Amino acid sequence: MNPVERLYLDALEEGVERDERPSPGALLATARSRRRPATPTAAWAAPYAGRVAAMDAVLASASADDWSRQVVEGWTLQQLVAHLTAKDGLVAADVGAPVLGPPIGTRDALGRTAEVQAAEEGRSPQQTRETWRAQADVLCARLAEVDPATPASPDGLPIPVRDAILARGLETWVHADDAARTSALRLPPPVAGHLHPMAGFCVRLLPWTLLASGGDGTGPAVRVTLTGAGGGTWHVPLDVNDTGGVREGGQGDAEAHIVTDGVAFCFLLGGRVDPGALPAAIEGDRELARRVLAAAPAFSGP
Repeated sequence: MNPVERLYLDALEEGVERDERPSPGALLATARSRRRPATPTAAWAAPYAGRVAAMDAVLASASADDWSRQVVEGWTLQQLVAHLTAKDGLVAADVGAPVLGPPIGTRDALGRTAEVQAAEEGRSPQQTRETWRAQADVLCARLAEVDPATPASPDGLPIPVRDAILARGLETWVHADDAARTSALRLPPPVAGHLHPMAGFCVRLLPWTLLASGGDGTGPAVRVTLTGAGGGTWHVPLDVNDTGGVREGGQGDAEAHIVTDGVAFCFLLGGRVDPGALPAAIEGDRELARRVLAAAPAFSGP
């Protein structure tokens, strides 16, 4: 049983449905004894820690050919892992955790990625994996002691570290899926308790992705319902200056109502789903809803 298959056993115990799951029985104790678990951290950072564990399971299953194969952005799997190390390190610097790899020469995410990738050249994939996991682990350990409202600016914009870590969880999830597909593996989704806050973070980004896509920062409200485990309903004012902000529960007037799968919506924000191909039921102002969905991947990137 490979490490990704063992993730299914853990997901099964959490009540997550999946196809062709192995019988848990005596395998569960064996699986847990062999799979490196998520690092203990603050409850609000658990979605990130869970995706780190999932990514590590994918990497443990990777062959030599997998490590040298291009995954995304023209990067090999080893370069992709270095990219994750770089971005995790920027958050680590913001909260006073150790930063592994070369000293930070730039706060630009792609510039920092280039620094770490250059440092990893000539090292083995296993060494790159170990550095990435160690960076994630020291970050998780530090987050257990940090106020979630502490400001962080890993991408140049100050946001609470709670949101920065949800963004790290989302990116790690997306790239773990990229890596799994490269290795012909099917990665289970996060458990509902981890998926829900990441989905809510994606919903809260919608007014800003619309602004980043050429909007004027104003507009009516939409209602977004995400189906599946970890889903929910949110009332989303598209005016970025609305003091009420995005509210979970969906109460309030809305010009359009968008209903779609929660996992697919997260991958839309992560740049892995074409807005025009997203299966979504829309009520009300369809043009407004389609504009919101088209803008959703605005912040996606390497």
